[in-house]
Amino acid sequence: MSSSNNRPIGLFDSGVGGLTVLNAVRKALPNENLIYLGDTARVPYGTKSSLSITRYAEQALKALLRYDIKALVIACNTASAVALDTLIAKYPELLVLGVVEPGAEAAVNMTKKGHIGVIATESTVNNQAYQKAILSRMPEAIVKSAACSLFVALAEEGWHDGELVDAIVKRSLSGLFDHYRHGEDMLDTLVLGCTHFPALKSSIANVVGDKVSLVDSAETSATQLKMQLSKTNLLSSEENAGRVRFLVTDGPSRFARVAKNFYSEAVDVDQIELIDIQHFG
Repeated sequence: MSSSNNRPIGLFDSGVGGLTVLNAVRKALPNENLIYLGDTARVPYGTKSSLSITRYAEQALKALLRYDIKALVIACNTASAVALDTLIAKYPELLVLGVVEPGAEAAVNMTKKGHIGVIATESTVNNQAYQKAILSRMPEAIVKSAACSLFVALAEEGWHDGELVDAIVKRSLSGLFDHYRHGEDMLDTLVLGCTHFPALKSSIANVVGDKVSLVDSAETSATQLKMQLSKTNLLSSEENAGRVRFLVTDGPSRFARVAKNFYSEAVDVDQIELIDIQHFG
């Protein structure tokens, strides 16, 4: 294989939630070099306009291109829902993947009745990216969605389980599930449509019960990335473990502190580079 295959893979998110995707990619592709960019100065993306989100996404990509990346993963459901098509169109030479399409594909493969729920940020829900992606694969599906932006704060503060978290999750999901719980239209699959949400997976599972399958977009995205790299002959030829580099646009200390809630490896503040991406585009 060419040494160019050993170029890094770039990932970006509005903050730390995308570390769940980095974690999954690290496990699926341990020999790949990875660069993670958290746009922590402008988090969250979930309440921003589509115009702003698209501008932020392009700035993040331009910043990562300085590191000669061979592929980009938009490790943010909101940015994937809003900006993926724009980035693919503007950078046709680069492999660009989002997290929405893999999540939708997994939901369609997992559902038994075609009754699928999606929980995400406000922007992702309003954009209806998951609904469109699911219905394009399964036109007969019933897709219900709910904005659960409060889950982002819970995940970042390390409140992942316990009675209080279960109560908040139950209240947040009540509108999505209670009406359908005992009828034929009961949802049997729930997409965790925000990269923060896998941190709350155990609590969400407690609330929805074992008859509802949970789709983790982080895991499905890592699987899709591995498949696409293999298909395009871009898999690393390295035999040793790949390196991981961290970039943030604000608050390296906070990023290092919160990272442990999403990423299985320790992140020291000395590993984190502070950059300014607002002048890119």
